[in-house]
Amino acid sequence: MIELPVSPILAAVPMPLVLIGRDERVISANPSAAQLFGTAAEGWHYITILRQPVLLDCVEAALKTGERREARYLTRDGERDVTYNVVAAPAGQGVLLSLEDISHVQAAGEMRRDFVANVSHELRTPLTALIGFIETLQGPAKKDFEAQARFLGIMEREAGRMSRLIEDLLSLSRVESQERVRPTQKVDVASLVTSASMTLGPQAADADVTLKVVGAEEPVEVLGDSDQLLQVFTNLMENGIKYGDGLVTVEIVPQERDPMLRGPAVRIEVSDDGEGIDALHIPRLTERFYRIDSHRSREMGGTGLGLAIVKHIVNRHRGRFRIESQKGQGSRFIVVLPA
Repeated sequence: MIELPVSPILAAVPMPLVLIGRDERVISANPSAAQLFGTAAEGWHYITILRQPVLLDCVEAALKTGERREARYLTRDGERDVTYNVVAAPAGQGVLLSLEDISHVQAAGEMRRDFVANVSHELRTPLTALIGFIETLQGPAKKDFEAQARFLGIMEREAGRMSRLIEDLLSLSRVESQERVRPTQKVDVASLVTSASMTLGPQAADADVTLKVVGAEEPVEVLGDSDQLLQVFTNLMENGIKYGDGLVTVEIVPQERDPMLRGPAVRIEVSDDGEGIDALHIPRLTERFYRIDSHRSREMGGTGLGLAIVKHIVNRHRGRFRIESQKGQGSRFIVVLPA
């Protein structure tokens, strides 16, 4: 059996590792540990290297008892908070301290809890309304036909809201499951934009909004998923109709080279002349269930998932999605796809 020196073995492990002898001096530390603690550690007393009480207590207990000790270590790496799972385990005549970055696990858990809480809240409101109206129709309004007609109309709206929410959740789930698989079929963006505008024509007319399409006279091809891109353009145009003030313009602009995508691209801009969006909201608009005006959004049938779906679809197509707006000057939603 070939024995390797300690240092190369530790260096091959990506997580920070520090080997501490019984004399409480550092025998070896890998590059990840040196980067984390900001110093070369070999030969130094572990107290001068680790410094943080939680790490010192963990190592001290393991050295004294010869038993494994675990703890959590919180620090900051640049602009992000990092949580490490710390393990001090007996190793020969000393202790091996390892630090595993579990920030992504905590973030995923927090995201899952927030998601469940948001979905529960979004479903609870219409369900509560439906249950209340059903009880009323079975009791006080049992023979009040005028009230029945009014309540049934409200119940239909609430049921439709739940149906849209479930459809958007399923759509988001499908998009996320395919996000790493890049589409390979050629699709005509101009045809999809035209199709979306025709589908939304009656809705625009009811809202007294003019839907104007520019640049769709000639085919403009990209590699993409036609159903998903149609959903992107439909979502963005529908937002424009809901929050615009009379005019929604969709412009298709082929680009010889996009500096971010480093190649030819197609830019699709959906602009409205509405009241605009405050700059502080723009970075969060693609978060799930984030709304600027929750009551108004729900009244208009919004689920709070539309722009999140758009972002994930554009990411799957290796494109870019950007929102530009100023208060009182309308909004512009820009999708850039590699051509």
